[in-house]
Amino acid sequence: MAGLAFLRRPSVWRKAGQLLFFLLFAVLFIKTDYGGVDELPWAVNLLFRLDPFLAAAAMLAAKTVIVLMLPALFTLGLTLLFGRFFCGWVCPMGTLIDGCRRLVNAPLTLPQPRRRLIKYLLLLFLLAAAAFGLPLAGYLDPFSILVRGLTFAVHPALDHAATTLFTWTYLQAPAWVNAITEPIYSLLQRFLLPFGDKVYGLSVFSLVLLLTVLALSRIERRFFCRTLCPLGALLALTARFSPLRLGGGSAECGRCTQCQTVCPMGAIDAQRIVDPAECTLCLDCLTTCPRNRIHFGMLHNNRSRPAIDLSRRTVLTSLAAGALAPLALPTRPLARQADPTLIRPPGALAEPDFLGLCVRCGECMKVCIGNALHAAWLEAGFEGMFTPRLIGRLGYCEYNCTLCGQVCPTGALRRLDVAEKRTVVLGLAYFDKNRCLPFATGTPCIVCEEHCPTPDKAIKFREVEVINARGETVLVRQPYVVESLCIGCGICENKCPIDGAAAIHVTSAGESRHADISMRGGY
Repeated sequence: MAGLAFLRRPSVWRKAGQLLFFLLFAVLFIKTDYGGVDELPWAVNLLFRLDPFLAAAAMLAAKTVIVLMLPALFTLGLTLLFGRFFCGWVCPMGTLIDGCRRLVNAPLTLPQPRRRLIKYLLLLFLLAAAAFGLPLAGYLDPFSILVRGLTFAVHPALDHAATTLFTWTYLQAPAWVNAITEPIYSLLQRFLLPFGDKVYGLSVFSLVLLLTVLALSRIERRFFCRTLCPLGALLALTARFSPLRLGGGSAECGRCTQCQTVCPMGAIDAQRIVDPAECTLCLDCLTTCPRNRIHFGMLHNNRSRPAIDLSRRTVLTSLAAGALAPLALPTRPLARQADPTLIRPPGALAEPDFLGLCVRCGECMKVCIGNALHAAWLEAGFEGMFTPRLIGRLGYCEYNCTLCGQVCPTGALRRLDVAEKRTVVLGLAYFDKNRCLPFATGTPCIVCEEHCPTPDKAIKFREVEVINARGETVLVRQPYVVESLCIGCGICENKCPIDGAAAIHVTSAGESRHADISMRGGY
Protein backbone atom coordinates (compact mmCIF):
# COMPACT_ATOMS: atom_id res chain seq x y z
CA MET A 1 0.00 0.00 0.00
CA ALA A 2 2.98 2.30 0.48
CA GLY A 3 3.40 2.43 -3.28
CA LEU A 4 -0.10 3.89 -3.62
CA ALA A 5 0.48 6.64 -1.07
CA PHE A 6 0.80 9.23 -3.82
CA LEU A 7 -2.91 8.75 -4.58
CA ARG A 8 -3.70 10.45 -1.28
CA ARG A 9 -2.12 13.67 -2.55
CA PRO A 10 -4.90 16.05 -3.70
CA SER A 11 -2.78 17.55 -6.46
CA VAL A 12 -2.50 14.11 -8.08
CA TRP A 13 -6.28 13.99 -8.48
CA ARG A 14 -6.25 17.49 -9.94
CA LYS A 15 -3.63 16.47 -12.53
CA ALA A 16 -5.66 13.38 -13.35
CA GLY A 17 -8.73 15.58 -13.83
CA GLN A 18 -6.79 17.92 -16.09
CA LEU A 19 -5.60 15.01 -18.18
CA LEU A 20 -9.10 13.58 -18.44
CA PHE A 21 -10.66 16.87 -19.57
CA PHE A 22 -7.81 17.53 -22.00
CA LEU A 23 -8.36 14.11 -23.55
CA LEU A 24 -12.05 14.97 -23.88
CA PHE A 25 -11.08 18.22 -25.59
CA ALA A 26 -8.72 16.33 -27.92
CA VAL A 27 -11.42 13.80 -28.84
CA LEU A 28 -13.94 16.55 -29.60
CA PHE A 29 -11.30 18.42 -31.60
CA ILE A 30 -10.46 15.39 -33.74
CA LYS A 31 -14.15 14.54 -34.18
CA THR A 32 -14.72 18.02 -35.64
CA ASP A 33 -14.08 16.57 -39.06
CA TYR A 34 -15.81 14.73 -41.84
CA GLY A 35 -16.06 11.06 -40.91
CA GLY A 36 -17.96 9.67 -43.86
CA VAL A 37 -21.40 10.80 -42.69
CA ASP A 38 -23.23 14.10 -43.16
CA GLU A 39 -24.45 14.31 -39.56
CA LEU A 40 -21.97 14.70 -36.71
CA PRO A 41 -22.95 12.35 -33.86
CA TRP A 42 -20.73 14.20 -31.35
CA ALA A 43 -21.42 17.52 -29.64
CA VAL A 44 -18.05 18.74 -30.86
CA ASN A 45 -18.74 22.37 -29.89
CA LEU A 46 -19.54 21.50 -26.27
CA LEU A 47 -16.64 23.35 -24.65
CA PHE A 48 -17.43 26.58 -26.50
CA ARG A 49 -21.01 26.36 -25.29
CA LEU A 50 -19.74 25.98 -21.71
CA ASP A 51 -17.74 29.22 -21.98
CA PRO A 52 -19.66 31.95 -20.06
CA PHE A 53 -17.47 34.75 -21.44
CA LEU A 54 -18.26 33.87 -25.06
CA ALA A 55 -21.92 33.38 -24.11
CA ALA A 56 -22.12 36.82 -22.50
CA ALA A 57 -20.35 38.54 -25.39
CA ALA A 58 -22.50 36.82 -28.03
CA MET A 59 -25.76 37.56 -26.21
CA LEU A 60 -24.83 41.20 -25.69
CA ALA A 61 -24.00 41.49 -29.38
CA ALA A 62 -27.21 39.76 -30.45
CA LYS A 63 -29.35 41.60 -27.86
CA THR A 64 -31.13 38.34 -27.14
CA VAL A 65 -30.78 35.04 -25.27
CA ILE A 66 -28.95 32.41 -27.32
CA VAL A 67 -30.31 29.01 -26.35
CA LEU A 68 -27.26 27.21 -27.75
CA MET A 69 -25.05 29.02 -25.23
CA LEU A 70 -27.18 28.43 -22.13
CA PRO A 71 -24.96 25.51 -20.95
CA ALA A 72 -22.53 28.27 -19.91
CA LEU A 73 -24.85 28.85 -16.93
CA PHE A 74 -23.82 25.40 -15.71
CA THR A 75 -20.19 26.56 -15.57
CA LEU A 76 -21.13 29.73 -13.71
CA GLY A 77 -23.28 27.78 -11.26
CA LEU A 78 -20.49 25.36 -10.37
CA THR A 79 -18.04 28.25 -10.09
CA LEU A 80 -20.38 30.05 -7.72
CA LEU A 81 -20.44 26.92 -5.56
CA PHE A 82 -16.89 25.53 -5.78
CA GLY A 83 -14.80 28.50 -6.91
CA ARG A 84 -12.60 28.87 -9.95
CA PHE A 85 -12.22 25.13 -10.51
CA PHE A 86 -12.78 25.46 -14.27
CA CYS A 87 -9.41 27.16 -14.81
CA GLY A 88 -7.52 24.60 -12.72
CA TRP A 89 -9.26 21.38 -13.72
CA VAL A 90 -11.16 21.77 -17.00
CA CYS A 91 -9.70 24.49 -19.24
CA PRO A 92 -7.52 22.84 -21.94
CA MET A 93 -5.50 26.04 -22.38
CA GLY A 94 -4.65 26.04 -18.68
CA THR A 95 -3.65 22.38 -18.89
CA LEU A 96 -1.44 23.06 -21.91
CA ILE A 97 0.20 26.00 -20.11
CA ASP A 98 0.89 23.78 -17.09
CA GLY A 99 2.23 21.05 -19.35
CA CYS A 100 4.68 23.45 -21.00
CA ARG A 101 5.85 24.88 -17.67
CA ARG A 102 9.21 23.13 -17.73
CA LEU A 103 9.81 23.99 -21.38
CA VAL A 104 9.46 27.73 -20.73
CA ASN A 105 11.07 27.50 -17.29
CA ALA A 106 8.18 29.34 -15.68
CA PRO A 107 9.21 31.12 -12.48
CA LEU A 108 7.15 31.15 -9.30
CA THR A 109 6.41 34.71 -8.25
CA LEU A 110 4.54 36.45 -5.47
CA PRO A 111 1.16 38.06 -6.17
CA GLN A 112 1.14 41.10 -8.46
CA PRO A 113 -2.17 42.79 -7.50
CA ARG A 114 -1.90 45.68 -9.95
CA ARG A 115 -1.01 43.50 -12.91
CA ARG A 116 -3.86 41.06 -12.39
CA LEU A 117 -6.38 43.90 -12.68
CA ILE A 118 -5.71 44.01 -16.43
CA LYS A 119 -7.93 41.00 -17.09
CA TYR A 120 -10.90 42.69 -15.41
CA LEU A 121 -10.44 45.82 -17.50
CA LEU A 122 -10.21 43.69 -20.65
CA LEU A 123 -13.39 41.86 -19.65
CA LEU A 124 -15.31 45.11 -19.17
CA PHE A 125 -13.96 46.57 -22.41
CA LEU A 126 -14.78 43.50 -24.50
CA LEU A 127 -18.30 43.10 -23.13
CA ALA A 128 -19.09 46.80 -23.60
CA ALA A 129 -17.65 46.74 -27.12
CA ALA A 130 -19.76 43.67 -27.98
CA ALA A 131 -22.90 45.36 -26.69
CA PHE A 132 -22.27 48.44 -28.84
CA GLY A 133 -21.31 46.68 -32.07
CA LEU A 134 -17.59 45.82 -31.96
CA PRO A 135 -17.24 42.04 -31.41
CA LEU A 136 -13.71 41.24 -30.26
CA ALA A 137 -14.31 38.48 -27.69
CA GLY A 138 -12.91 35.70 -29.87
CA TYR A 139 -9.51 37.35 -30.06
CA LEU A 140 -8.66 36.74 -26.38
CA ASP A 141 -10.89 33.82 -25.43
CA PRO A 142 -8.60 30.89 -24.51
CA PHE A 143 -10.69 28.27 -26.32
CA SER A 144 -10.70 30.27 -29.53
CA ILE A 145 -6.95 30.89 -29.42
CA LEU A 146 -6.22 27.23 -28.73
CA VAL A 147 -8.56 25.73 -31.34
CA ARG A 148 -7.43 28.17 -34.04
CA GLY A 149 -3.78 27.39 -33.43
CA LEU A 150 -4.38 23.64 -33.48
CA THR A 151 -6.74 23.76 -36.47
CA PHE A 152 -4.81 26.10 -38.73
CA ALA A 153 -1.25 25.01 -37.95
CA VAL A 154 -0.61 22.07 -35.61
CA HIS A 155 -3.07 19.49 -36.98
CA PRO A 156 -2.21 20.08 -40.69
CA ALA A 157 1.51 20.03 -39.83
CA LEU A 158 1.07 16.73 -38.01
CA ASP A 159 -0.76 15.33 -41.05
CA HIS A 160 1.98 16.54 -43.40
CA ALA A 161 4.74 15.09 -41.21
CA ALA A 162 3.00 11.71 -40.91
CA THR A 163 2.25 11.55 -44.64
CA THR A 164 5.85 12.42 -45.52
CA LEU A 165 7.31 9.87 -43.11
CA PHE A 166 5.06 6.97 -44.06
CA THR A 167 5.31 7.72 -47.76
CA TRP A 168 9.08 7.51 -47.46
CA THR A 169 8.92 4.21 -45.60
CA TYR A 170 6.46 2.84 -48.17
CA LEU A 171 8.78 3.72 -51.07
CA GLN A 172 12.18 3.12 -49.50
CA ALA A 173 11.88 0.69 -46.60
CA PRO A 174 11.96 -3.11 -46.98
CA ALA A 175 8.73 -5.10 -46.98
CA TRP A 176 9.01 -6.21 -43.33
CA VAL A 177 9.16 -2.56 -42.22
CA ASN A 178 6.08 -1.70 -44.29
CA ALA A 179 4.25 -4.58 -42.63
CA ILE A 180 4.64 -2.59 -39.39
CA THR A 181 4.32 1.01 -40.59
CA GLU A 182 1.28 0.66 -42.85
CA PRO A 183 -1.08 -0.55 -40.08
CA ILE A 184 0.23 2.26 -37.86
CA TYR A 185 -0.47 4.81 -40.59
CA SER A 186 -3.96 3.39 -41.11
CA LEU A 187 -4.69 3.78 -37.39
CA LEU A 188 -3.42 7.37 -37.42
CA GLN A 189 -5.59 8.16 -40.43
CA ARG A 190 -8.63 6.67 -38.74
CA PHE A 191 -8.27 8.14 -35.27
CA LEU A 192 -5.92 11.14 -35.33
CA LEU A 193 -5.15 12.71 -38.69
CA PRO A 194 -7.61 15.00 -40.53
CA PHE A 195 -9.86 13.62 -43.25
CA GLY A 196 -7.97 15.36 -46.04
CA ASP A 197 -4.82 17.33 -46.75
CA LYS A 198 -5.71 20.92 -45.82
CA VAL A 199 -4.17 24.36 -45.83
CA TYR A 200 -5.38 27.45 -43.98
CA GLY A 201 -4.96 31.18 -44.16
CA LEU A 202 -3.39 32.90 -41.12
CA SER A 203 -1.96 29.56 -40.01
CA VAL A 204 1.43 30.97 -38.98
CA PHE A 205 -0.18 33.98 -37.27
CA SER A 206 -2.55 31.73 -35.30
CA LEU A 207 0.33 29.49 -34.25
CA VAL A 208 2.38 32.50 -33.15
CA LEU A 209 -0.54 33.71 -30.99
CA LEU A 210 -0.84 30.32 -29.33
CA LEU A 211 2.90 30.07 -28.73
CA THR A 212 2.91 33.60 -27.34
CA VAL A 213 0.30 32.62 -24.74
CA LEU A 214 2.50 29.70 -23.72
CA ALA A 215 5.70 31.76 -23.78
CA LEU A 216 4.21 34.45 -21.52
CA SER A 217 4.64 31.96 -18.69
CA ARG A 218 8.32 32.85 -18.93
CA ILE A 219 7.38 36.06 -17.10
CA GLU A 220 5.44 34.24 -14.40
CA ARG A 221 3.54 30.97 -14.18
CA ARG A 222 0.17 31.12 -15.89
CA PHE A 223 0.75 34.73 -16.90
CA PHE A 224 -2.12 34.61 -19.41
CA CYS A 225 -4.52 33.20 -16.81
CA ARG A 226 -3.44 35.67 -14.15
CA THR A 227 -3.27 38.81 -16.26
CA LEU A 228 -5.02 38.65 -19.63
CA CYS A 229 -7.71 35.96 -19.80
CA PRO A 230 -11.21 37.55 -19.90
CA LEU A 231 -12.85 34.19 -19.22
CA GLY A 232 -10.68 33.88 -16.13
CA ALA A 233 -11.75 37.37 -15.07
CA LEU A 234 -15.44 36.49 -15.33
CA LEU A 235 -14.94 33.26 -13.39
CA ALA A 236 -12.85 35.13 -10.81
CA LEU A 237 -15.67 37.62 -10.18
CA THR A 238 -18.07 34.71 -9.70
CA ALA A 239 -15.68 32.67 -7.53
CA ARG A 240 -15.34 35.52 -5.00
CA PHE A 241 -18.77 34.56 -3.66
CA SER A 242 -18.11 30.83 -3.45
CA PRO A 243 -18.78 29.41 0.04
CA LEU A 244 -16.37 26.53 -0.61
CA ARG A 245 -12.74 27.55 -0.86
CA LEU A 246 -9.20 26.95 0.32
CA GLY A 247 -8.09 28.58 3.56
CA GLY A 248 -6.57 27.98 6.96
CA GLY A 249 -3.29 29.89 7.00
CA SER A 250 -2.65 31.79 10.25
CA ALA A 251 -0.02 33.52 12.35
CA GLU A 252 1.01 30.07 13.61
CA CYS A 253 2.53 29.40 10.20
CA GLY A 254 5.50 31.51 11.28
CA ARG A 255 8.03 32.10 8.56
CA CYS A 256 6.89 29.15 6.44
CA THR A 257 6.05 30.27 2.90
CA GLN A 258 5.78 26.92 1.15
CA CYS A 259 2.16 27.50 0.14
CA GLN A 260 3.11 30.82 -1.48
CA THR A 261 6.08 29.24 -3.18
CA VAL A 262 4.12 26.52 -4.96
CA CYS A 263 0.99 28.54 -5.88
CA PRO A 264 0.99 28.88 -9.71
CA MET A 265 -1.53 31.73 -9.61
CA GLY A 266 0.05 33.81 -6.86
CA ALA A 267 -3.25 33.57 -5.01
CA ILE A 268 -1.74 33.43 -1.49
CA ASP A 269 -0.51 36.68 0.06
CA ALA A 270 2.01 37.31 2.83
CA GLN A 271 -0.64 36.72 5.53
CA ARG A 272 -1.41 33.29 3.98
CA ILE A 273 -4.84 34.48 2.87
CA VAL A 274 -6.02 32.61 -0.22
CA ASP A 275 -7.77 34.88 -2.71
CA PRO A 276 -10.74 32.86 -4.08
CA ALA A 277 -10.83 35.05 -7.19
CA GLU A 278 -7.31 33.95 -8.14
CA CYS A 279 -7.22 30.43 -6.70
CA THR A 280 -7.81 27.78 -9.36
CA LEU A 281 -7.96 24.91 -6.86
CA CYS A 282 -4.76 23.29 -8.06
CA LEU A 283 -4.39 21.96 -4.48
CA ASP A 284 -0.58 22.16 -4.55
CA CYS A 285 -0.63 24.15 -1.30
CA LEU A 286 -2.71 21.42 0.31
CA THR A 287 -0.09 18.86 -0.64
CA THR A 288 2.98 20.82 0.45
CA CYS A 289 1.78 22.40 3.72
CA PRO A 290 4.02 20.75 6.36
CA ARG A 291 1.48 21.22 9.17
CA ASN A 292 -1.70 20.52 7.19
CA ARG A 293 -3.12 23.92 8.12
CA ILE A 294 -4.67 24.56 4.71
CA HIS A 295 -7.97 22.87 4.01
CA PHE A 296 -10.86 23.05 1.57
CA GLY A 297 -14.28 23.70 2.98
CA MET A 298 -17.03 26.13 3.93
CA LEU A 299 -15.58 29.50 4.91
CA HIS A 300 -17.59 32.50 6.10
CA ASN A 301 -14.82 34.83 7.19
CA ASN A 302 -14.72 38.00 5.05
CA ARG A 303 -10.98 38.05 5.75
CA SER A 304 -10.68 35.28 3.16
CA ARG A 305 -12.24 37.44 0.46
CA PRO A 306 -9.72 40.16 -0.50
CA ALA A 307 -11.20 43.11 -2.35
CA ILE A 308 -10.53 43.71 -6.04
CA ASP A 309 -8.72 47.03 -6.16
CA LEU A 310 -10.64 48.54 -9.07
CA SER A 311 -11.58 52.18 -8.69
CA ARG A 312 -14.87 53.47 -10.00
CA ARG A 313 -13.00 55.73 -12.43
CA THR A 314 -11.05 52.79 -13.85
CA VAL A 315 -14.21 50.73 -14.34
CA LEU A 316 -16.06 53.58 -16.02
CA THR A 317 -13.07 54.32 -18.26
CA SER A 318 -12.89 50.70 -19.44
CA LEU A 319 -16.65 50.55 -20.10
CA ALA A 320 -16.59 53.90 -21.90
CA ALA A 321 -13.69 52.80 -24.09
CA GLY A 322 -15.61 49.69 -25.09
CA ALA A 323 -18.76 51.68 -25.80
CA LEU A 324 -17.01 54.41 -27.80
CA ALA A 325 -14.66 52.18 -29.84
CA PRO A 326 -17.44 51.08 -32.26
CA LEU A 327 -18.01 54.72 -33.25
CA ALA A 328 -14.94 54.48 -35.47
CA LEU A 329 -16.43 51.69 -37.60
CA PRO A 330 -18.69 53.86 -39.86
CA THR A 331 -15.70 56.04 -40.84
CA ARG A 332 -14.02 53.32 -42.92
CA PRO A 333 -14.45 52.68 -46.66
CA LEU A 334 -15.86 49.23 -45.82
CA ALA A 335 -18.88 50.96 -44.33
CA ARG A 336 -19.77 52.28 -47.78
CA GLN A 337 -18.65 49.42 -50.01
CA ALA A 338 -18.09 45.88 -48.72
CA ASP A 339 -15.29 43.77 -50.13
CA PRO A 340 -16.88 41.78 -53.00
CA THR A 341 -14.45 38.90 -52.46
CA LEU A 342 -15.73 38.33 -48.91
CA ILE A 343 -17.94 35.25 -49.29
CA ARG A 344 -19.44 33.82 -46.14
CA PRO A 345 -20.31 30.14 -45.46
CA PRO A 346 -23.81 28.78 -46.11
CA GLY A 347 -26.27 29.68 -43.38
CA ALA A 348 -24.36 32.81 -42.35
CA LEU A 349 -26.52 35.55 -40.86
CA ALA A 350 -26.52 39.07 -42.26
CA GLU A 351 -23.06 40.60 -41.79
CA PRO A 352 -23.63 42.69 -38.61
CA ASP A 353 -25.40 39.80 -36.88
CA PHE A 354 -22.85 37.30 -38.14
CA LEU A 355 -19.90 39.31 -36.81
CA GLY A 356 -21.62 39.74 -33.45
CA LEU A 357 -22.28 36.04 -32.95
CA CYS A 358 -19.14 34.54 -34.51
CA VAL A 359 -16.60 33.73 -31.78
CA ARG A 360 -13.73 33.04 -34.23
CA CYS A 361 -13.41 29.46 -33.01
CA GLY A 362 -12.39 27.97 -36.38
CA GLU A 363 -14.72 24.97 -36.00
CA CYS A 364 -16.46 25.58 -39.34
CA MET A 365 -13.12 25.86 -41.14
CA LYS A 366 -11.88 22.61 -39.64
CA VAL A 367 -14.98 20.63 -40.56
CA CYS A 368 -15.24 21.96 -44.13
CA ILE A 369 -14.88 18.99 -46.50
CA GLY A 370 -13.68 21.02 -49.47
CA ASN A 371 -11.19 23.15 -47.47
CA ALA A 372 -13.09 26.16 -48.81
CA LEU A 373 -13.33 28.14 -45.56
CA HIS A 374 -10.38 30.19 -44.37
CA ALA A 375 -9.78 32.88 -41.77
CA ALA A 376 -10.41 36.42 -42.99
CA TRP A 377 -7.70 39.00 -42.48
CA LEU A 378 -8.94 42.60 -42.92
CA GLU A 379 -11.50 41.95 -45.67
CA ALA A 380 -14.27 42.51 -43.11
CA GLY A 381 -12.37 45.08 -41.07
CA PHE A 382 -10.43 44.60 -37.86
CA GLU A 383 -13.51 43.20 -36.13
CA GLY A 384 -13.80 40.50 -38.81
CA MET A 385 -10.37 38.92 -38.39
CA PHE A 386 -10.44 35.13 -38.03
CA THR A 387 -14.05 34.92 -39.22
CA PRO A 388 -14.68 32.33 -41.97
CA ARG A 389 -14.66 33.26 -45.66
CA LEU A 390 -14.86 31.09 -48.76
CA ILE A 391 -11.83 31.18 -51.09
CA GLY A 392 -12.82 29.33 -54.23
CA ARG A 393 -9.33 28.90 -55.63
CA LEU A 394 -8.32 26.94 -52.52
CA GLY A 395 -11.50 24.92 -52.03
CA TYR A 396 -15.22 24.80 -52.73
CA CYS A 397 -18.47 24.40 -50.85
CA GLU A 398 -19.68 20.81 -51.25
CA TYR A 399 -23.21 20.85 -52.67
CA ASN A 400 -24.69 18.36 -50.17
CA CYS A 401 -22.63 19.30 -47.08
CA THR A 402 -24.18 20.98 -44.03
CA LEU A 403 -21.41 20.36 -41.49
CA CYS A 404 -20.37 23.98 -40.86
CA GLY A 405 -23.80 24.87 -39.51
CA GLN A 406 -23.73 21.80 -37.27
CA VAL A 407 -20.52 22.79 -35.49
CA CYS A 408 -21.19 26.52 -35.02
CA PRO A 409 -21.62 26.99 -31.24
CA THR A 410 -23.53 30.29 -31.33
CA GLY A 411 -25.81 30.13 -34.38
CA ALA A 412 -23.75 32.62 -36.42
CA LEU A 413 -24.13 29.92 -39.08
CA ARG A 414 -27.66 28.59 -39.16
CA ARG A 415 -28.08 24.84 -39.16
CA LEU A 416 -29.46 23.89 -42.58
CA ASP A 417 -30.92 20.68 -43.92
CA VAL A 418 -29.60 19.46 -47.26
CA ALA A 419 -32.61 20.66 -49.26
CA GLU A 420 -32.33 24.21 -47.90
CA LYS A 421 -28.55 24.22 -48.24
CA ARG A 422 -28.83 23.53 -51.98
CA THR A 423 -30.87 26.70 -52.44
CA VAL A 424 -28.62 29.03 -50.42
CA VAL A 425 -26.82 31.53 -52.65
CA LEU A 426 -23.29 32.35 -51.48
CA GLY A 427 -22.43 34.58 -54.42
CA LEU A 428 -22.14 34.71 -58.17
CA ALA A 429 -19.51 33.52 -60.64
CA TYR A 430 -18.25 35.54 -63.60
CA PHE A 431 -15.70 34.89 -66.34
CA ASP A 432 -12.44 36.71 -66.98
CA LYS A 433 -12.49 36.57 -70.76
CA ASN A 434 -8.83 37.55 -70.97
CA ARG A 435 -7.89 34.27 -69.27
CA CYS A 436 -10.69 31.86 -70.18
CA LEU A 437 -9.34 29.56 -72.92
CA PRO A 438 -12.39 29.57 -75.25
CA PHE A 439 -12.40 33.40 -75.18
CA ALA A 440 -8.69 34.21 -75.01
CA THR A 441 -7.18 31.60 -77.35
CA GLY A 442 -10.10 29.82 -78.99
CA THR A 443 -9.12 26.60 -77.18
CA PRO A 444 -12.02 24.28 -76.22
CA CYS A 445 -12.53 23.85 -72.45
CA ILE A 446 -15.64 22.72 -70.54
CA VAL A 447 -14.16 21.93 -67.11
CA CYS A 448 -16.21 24.53 -65.20
CA GLU A 449 -19.50 23.30 -66.67
CA GLU A 450 -18.64 19.66 -65.97
CA HIS A 451 -18.14 20.35 -62.26
CA CYS A 452 -21.10 22.69 -61.74
CA PRO A 453 -23.27 20.82 -59.16
CA THR A 454 -26.70 22.40 -59.72
CA PRO A 455 -29.28 20.08 -61.37
CA ASP A 456 -29.80 22.64 -64.14
CA LYS A 457 -26.24 23.72 -64.88
CA ALA A 458 -25.52 27.34 -63.98
CA ILE A 459 -22.81 27.40 -66.67
CA LYS A 460 -23.96 27.01 -70.27
CA PHE A 461 -22.37 27.55 -73.69
CA ARG A 462 -22.77 29.54 -76.87
CA GLU A 463 -21.19 28.26 -80.08
CA VAL A 464 -19.15 31.03 -81.64
CA GLU A 465 -16.74 31.24 -84.57
CA VAL A 466 -13.37 32.59 -83.44
CA ILE A 467 -9.82 32.79 -84.73
CA ASN A 468 -7.56 30.61 -82.60
CA ALA A 469 -3.88 31.11 -81.71
CA ARG A 470 -2.81 29.52 -85.02
CA GLY A 471 -4.91 31.93 -87.06
CA GLU A 472 -7.54 29.33 -87.93
CA THR A 473 -11.27 30.01 -87.85
CA VAL A 474 -12.84 27.43 -85.55
CA LEU A 475 -16.20 26.85 -83.87
CA VAL A 476 -15.80 27.07 -80.08
CA ARG A 477 -18.26 26.69 -77.22
CA GLN A 478 -17.84 29.76 -75.03
CA PRO A 479 -19.23 29.52 -71.45
CA TYR A 480 -21.47 31.99 -69.67
CA VAL A 481 -23.11 32.08 -66.24
CA VAL A 482 -26.88 31.90 -65.78
CA GLU A 483 -27.25 34.24 -62.82
CA SER A 484 -30.55 32.80 -61.58
CA LEU A 485 -29.00 29.31 -61.29
CA CYS A 486 -25.56 30.09 -59.82
CA ILE A 487 -25.21 29.48 -56.06
CA GLY A 488 -21.61 30.69 -55.73
CA CYS A 489 -20.21 27.40 -54.38
CA GLY A 490 -16.79 28.11 -55.94
CA ILE A 491 -16.19 24.69 -57.50
CA CYS A 492 -15.81 26.23 -60.95
CA GLU A 493 -13.09 28.56 -59.68
CA ASN A 494 -11.42 25.72 -57.82
CA LYS A 495 -11.36 23.33 -60.78
CA CYS A 496 -10.40 25.86 -63.48
CA PRO A 497 -7.34 24.32 -65.19
CA ILE A 498 -5.58 27.63 -65.82
CA ASP A 499 -2.37 28.06 -63.80
CA GLY A 500 -2.39 30.88 -61.29
CA ALA A 501 -5.53 32.99 -61.00
CA ALA A 502 -8.63 31.21 -62.27
CA ALA A 503 -10.47 32.32 -65.40
CA ILE A 504 -13.73 32.29 -63.44
CA HIS A 505 -14.21 34.07 -60.11
CA VAL A 506 -16.90 34.08 -57.45
CA THR A 507 -17.96 37.26 -55.66
CA SER A 508 -20.53 37.84 -52.95
CA ALA A 509 -22.98 39.47 -55.37
CA GLY A 510 -26.58 38.46 -54.67
CA GLU A 511 -25.90 36.37 -51.58
CA SER A 512 -29.18 35.19 -50.13
CA ARG A 513 -28.35 36.21 -46.55
CA HIS A 514 -28.86 39.83 -47.64
CA ALA A 515 -32.36 39.46 -49.05
CA ASP A 516 -32.69 43.23 -49.43
CA ILE A 517 -29.88 43.27 -52.00
CA SER A 518 -31.35 41.53 -55.03
CA MET A 519 -29.46 43.05 -57.95
CA ARG A 520 -26.80 40.74 -59.35
CA GLY A 521 -25.96 42.65 -62.50
CA GLY A 522 -22.50 43.73 -63.48
CA TYR A 523 -20.92 40.32 -63.03
